[in-house]
Amino acid sequence: MPSPLKIALAQINVVVGDLGGNADRIIAQARAAHAAGVDLLVTPELALCGYPPEDLLLRPAFLAACEEQLARIATALVALPGLHVVVGHPRERAGGVARERSWSLPPCLNMASVLADGQVKASYAKRELPNYQVFDERRYFYSGRDAGLGAVVVDVKGTRVGLLICEDAWFDEPAAAAQAAGAELLCVINASPFHIGKVEEREARMAERARAAGLPLVYAHLVGGQDEMVFDGASFAVQADGTLAARAPMFEEALALLTLDAGRLRGEIAPVPEMEAQVWQALVCGVRDYLGKNGFPGALIGLSGGIDSALVLAVAVDALGADKVRAVMMPSPYTADISWIDARDMAERLSVRYDEMSIVPMFDAFNATLAGEFKGLPLDATEENIQARIRGTLLMALSNKFGSIVLTTGNKSEMATGYCTLYGDMAGGFAVIKDVAKTLVFRLARWRNAQGAEIIPERIITRPPSAELRPDQKDEDSLPPYPVLDAILARYMEQDESIAEIIAAGFKPEDVERVTRLIKINEYKRRQAPVGIRITHRGFGRDWRYPITSKFRA
Repeated sequence: MPSPLKIALAQINVVVGDLGGNADRIIAQARAAHAAGVDLLVTPELALCGYPPEDLLLRPAFLAACEEQLARIATALVALPGLHVVVGHPRERAGGVARERSWSLPPCLNMASVLADGQVKASYAKRELPNYQVFDERRYFYSGRDAGLGAVVVDVKGTRVGLLICEDAWFDEPAAAAQAAGAELLCVINASPFHIGKVEEREARMAERARAAGLPLVYAHLVGGQDEMVFDGASFAVQADGTLAARAPMFEEALALLTLDAGRLRGEIAPVPEMEAQVWQALVCGVRDYLGKNGFPGALIGLSGGIDSALVLAVAVDALGADKVRAVMMPSPYTADISWIDARDMAERLSVRYDEMSIVPMFDAFNATLAGEFKGLPLDATEENIQARIRGTLLMALSNKFGSIVLTTGNKSEMATGYCTLYGDMAGGFAVIKDVAKTLVFRLARWRNAQGAEIIPERIITRPPSAELRPDQKDEDSLPPYPVLDAILARYMEQDESIAEIIAAGFKPEDVERVTRLIKINEYKRRQAPVGIRITHRGFGRDWRYPITSKFRA
């Protein structure tokens, strides 16, 4: 009977391409784990280079630098005798990078290497390569199976540990191969992007895998924001019968300690927050890391007195602190008094810098300049868009002058239907609620207000949504009611249902026709939108790749 094995799951927030910094972080985790008496430290998938490194993997110099840092980590472990560390990293395939102008072969393998006592003891190559949703791994990686590499099982203090990488554990064969090679524990390293419901889905699938193999399983997961993706942590472990044995907190770095003794895992189980809390934490994490990892000193937000900009302001303050957020109200001739009153009120509640810049003089100047061209023509969306573009110009001027990034405030319902203005309210560097449907915007606002002080004035939540670009304008003048719109959007865009199927589900044909047509014809706008945080399994980003020019509508 092997002696108890002490395991640590290093739930860390790494930066893509910061190879030296990521190696330093892994070494620091190793030292902390060794001090705690840990035998096996597990880091996430591609922890050394960050995930996803995308086309950096096509550069031989990048792969060579990863090998140098892997060797540096191994050397550091000489001072930590007895500790085995599983490190996720890429490795150039045998034969090197093969690439010409018109073709290329995947240049590398997605690896998990076991380091101990100054050496790389063993290396395992990922076998199952996801190529769906946000994943594009077949562009970069050879499968370990195709490379002729089999299961890897490593003895750690008398326990035989089988290595798997993320997608491998969603399929039968890799775990079965590890079991056949004598594994007594499955060790899975992961970089699995967050979306609503993903935590429960992961744990359920890993419970199935543990039961199928008859082995306990530990799962080390990445945390932090990377462009549009957010990784939620929640590293965990399950017993051989699939019951949960441990779970690390969501959306924070952690060194989760657990013990394997006589085939049973023991550790602490952190709770899974409610859905609204998870989404809020994902948005906060995404904003904090996008600005922090890219070096922006702060954020600028066009505050309108409406709920979308109010929600973005609240997220930004939670992510960055009030001292790094500036709100600018830019009233037009159609801005209601309650809009600037509510905007001032919210800015005061959050203690952010707040300024008002009227766009009336600029709007009048535009109209005067265009008066000859537009003579005899009625007012329409042209004049509405001019107002939005003036605001975008002002915000971008402030961004250029002071370095802060403009956070755009459009939601998923607007992005779907094109209820937004190119070079206007779409102007900015990061789209915080790009994947948050309007109905969820309201839920998040009420959830945040329930967490303590009411930071979003109640009237902002209860008043009918309006772009305020013409007299008495309401969103529902141009769109179906948001509960209807969002339900159609979810079915058509996220679940790939056809128009006929949606109508058969009870929706009015005219509403379905209208919404699906708007989704199709506004693809050109979405292509020009800023990157934004993904919180659903199908966002307008890496996992939505429809042609702009197309005649097909389902």
